[in-house]
Amino acid sequence: MSGRGRAVAAVLLAATVTLGVVGAPGTVAAAGPGAGQQARAWLPQPTGPYPVGTTSLQLTDDRRDDPWKPGQHRKLMISLWYPTTRAATGDDRAPYMVPAAADHFGSAGSVGQSDYRFEPGRTDWAGIRTHARADAPALPGGKRPVVLYSAGFGDPRTWGTGLVEDLASRGYVVVTVDHTYEASEVAFPDGDLATSVFPALLAQPGLDMSALLRRMLQSRVDDTRSVLDRLDGLRHDERLPAGLAASLDLDRIGMVGHSGGGSAALQTMHDDPRLKAGVNLDGQLHFSNPDGSGVQLPLPTAAEDGLTRPFLLMGTQDPESGSYHRQPGWDALWRHSTGWHADVTLTGSRHGSYTDAQSLLPQLARQGAISGTDLTGAVGDVPPDRAVLATRSYVASFFDRWLRGHDDHLLDGPSPRFPEMVYER
Repeated sequence: MSGRGRAVAAVLLAATVTLGVVGAPGTVAAAGPGAGQQARAWLPQPTGPYPVGTTSLQLTDDRRDDPWKPGQHRKLMISLWYPTTRAATGDDRAPYMVPAAADHFGSAGSVGQSDYRFEPGRTDWAGIRTHARADAPALPGGKRPVVLYSAGFGDPRTWGTGLVEDLASRGYVVVTVDHTYEASEVAFPDGDLATSVFPALLAQPGLDMSALLRRMLQSRVDDTRSVLDRLDGLRHDERLPAGLAASLDLDRIGMVGHSGGGSAALQTMHDDPRLKAGVNLDGQLHFSNPDGSGVQLPLPTAAEDGLTRPFLLMGTQDPESGSYHRQPGWDALWRHSTGWHADVTLTGSRHGSYTDAQSLLPQLARQGAISGTDLTGAVGDVPPDRAVLATRSYVASFFDRWLRGHDDHLLDGPSPRFPEMVYER
């Protein structure tokens, strides 16, 4: 990220075996696409034993006004990812983004394009496919732990698909949440495309950025708790594919989020005991003063009070990130928490390294759809396949340990499997 998008993301942070990334089937050569052709990209294959299914639903909270559009009820889009019976192939694979969302995400001035600095209109975002079969029946086998996923500031829920598919392939049901009017765009079944209100808000003179970011964090927590409220009802929702409702184990729920989504994961854990464990992917827990200096008090209550349940902090080598020692909000959380916790930092990474940016943007760079400078600013110089493998391995190890009782001991200390991960406890 760079420019205005990078600056906004920095403020938000202050507030709050090869997997096929390289050399996957269909991966492009170094030369750029021909005239009139768009760059194409592929997600890395999931590593678990199960084929993956996915389905999407609109949720409307009739008890809550939209925090960004007063006078209307809060509408959310969610997707569920889960083990299924048969692998998707070819055009049977669900699209990464629906056409309306893809067109807007790749257009000039969208929050996604501004944040990641890819060339507008140069990428076939609608042509990217997942590895999941749409509306497939759930794999029989009893109840499965549930993990919620919340994307970072401006990012759609699809921007963590690589990680989400991998968790589903390992036997989890994952629920991804779009934060309407904050995400770059959210496409609804009726054709409505809700685009981000943040470009207009950030252009207002005299804006109190800390107040805006506190409001954003609260809206994300409220969104998450609204989804938690609806999960029990979804077990009886006829819109769900066969067998999916019965597979939801609501006594074993965790949450993982990136950037603002990581901050929201820990704050929701603080506020709602239904979350048993959480992973924060580079989302900080302090607010800057209006002039950008120092730390504005109070900190979010998760940092002030600490957490009694297990959490994992995953930092990057972005200038605003790193070890918990370097981050006032993380440091306060660490000191005040009684639940199990650990901190890892991925050497050579940047803020986007825990998202699909890490696998998709290098492919776009090889086709000339993003500059080398902007690529490095988004994902650093960590080898993409190692970053993806590390992210998946540490997130899965954490949830396996705390939602399933299966411990592979990766989180016991520094691991020779991942020398690029700096471990602290």
